[in-house]
Amino acid sequence: MRIITGQAKGRKLKGPPDHGTRPMLDRVKESLFSILEGYDAIHGRVLDLYAGTGALGIECLSRGAEWADFVEQRGAVAKVIRENLRLTRMEQRAHIYTMSVERFLHSGLAKAKYAIILMDPPYADPAIEKTIGMVAEAQLLEEEGLLVVGHWPRLTLVERYGPLVQIKSRRLGDSCFTIFEQESTITTSPPEHKV
Repeated sequence: MRIITGQAKGRKLKGPPDHGTRPMLDRVKESLFSILEGYDAIHGRVLDLYAGTGALGIECLSRGAEWADFVEQRGAVAKVIRENLRLTRMEQRAHIYTMSVERFLHSGLAKAKYAIILMDPPYADPAIEKTIGMVAEAQLLEEEGLLVVGHWPRLTLVERYGPLVQIKSRRLGDSCFTIFEQESTITTSPPEHKV
């Protein structure tokens, strides 16, 4: 695993301490970040759920995101995120929450809204759609912010989860990711009629 581009380009990251973590493959990551760059989405704050080694959130930091919050339940894996942040010299722009994603989403710990939320749960996780629903309910995305969901090809995600609207889905081999956009809440007032 390596950082593809940006401030920490080419820096190798530490891999997971066990077989329970399956990092996104580099070619899938390259495709994803090419799309995110096209949407000019990498700025502000980033939330990396099911963070694993932290590779996705760290890639965002390398490409110009201001801050990243990482949520990883397992202590040994969270330690790898900490080491990877140190290796890339980004530990001052990040915080690691060692807790479940569900607990984080209900905790109110987020300090501000996010430009991007990355969600790459365990392969074939049956609770993916439930978690997307929790992300939608938590209202943690900025207007027009993006939610990226990594999932297996047999799972077809619906077009909308509350205010999250699907804008792109890509399959590469046995990996898929789907991108949702936070619907804008700005409404235009109807024109006034003169009497």
